[in-house]
Amino acid sequence: MTGRVHSFESFGTVDGPGIRFVVFLQGCPLRCLYCHNPDTWKAGGMEYSAEEIVNRAWKYKNYFGDNGGVTVTGGEPLLQIEFVTELFTLLKAKGVHTCIDTSGITFKPENEQSVAAHKKLLEVTDLVLLDIKHIDEAACKKLTGQSNQNTLAFAKFLSDNGVKTWIRQVLVPNITDGKGNLQRTRAFIKTLKTVEKVEVLPYHTMGVVKYEKLGLDYPLKGVETPSKESVAAAKRILRGEEE
Repeated sequence: MTGRVHSFESFGTVDGPGIRFVVFLQGCPLRCLYCHNPDTWKAGGMEYSAEEIVNRAWKYKNYFGDNGGVTVTGGEPLLQIEFVTELFTLLKAKGVHTCIDTSGITFKPENEQSVAAHKKLLEVTDLVLLDIKHIDEAACKKLTGQSNQNTLAFAKFLSDNGVKTWIRQVLVPNITDGKGNLQRTRAFIKTLKTVEKVEVLPYHTMGVVKYEKLGLDYPLKGVETPSKESVAAAKRILRGEEE
């Protein structure tokens, strides 16, 4: 089996615990207004076998050691869920910590095949970084083009199956930083049993250059990065420090 890969990062420090070898897979069904990797949206990319990626990652084992590992992200990596499962199975056989960074959009709780495929992946996954784009469904559709229902269902699925989870929230001024929405997100997080960490990721404009190169209009033109104060306030709410 081969996977479609956009790129690799050898020394990732923000994609899970420790130093990570990061695999960016190609393809994504979401169109997040703040996306900084629009070049991963469409199908394509370079084809690699799971074995080739394992061998590539293993060259950096002395750097990521036992405290780091391999993270697969995208795009939306679970569009290639069978490939990721094969890759993680090989990595776990070598004792490597495995982490997936996902929106959970591919999880369909009413579909037996989808549930079975995701459960099989989780058997070889040590940690899931789950991006909750927006807690409000209508606002999520406006922000990403898709409903948040699969994401929230996947969060509960992770919790029910004892999978360690980090929740991630991108903080975009006037879109995801409303106090009421953050409080609703916090209330949802409290229903989950396996959340180890909540991360607030400040919106940034580093992807603007990519939009220009692709001939695309940048949808959040004029939106500035959030202040340190608003980021700190969001962290307090989402981590329950004000309860």
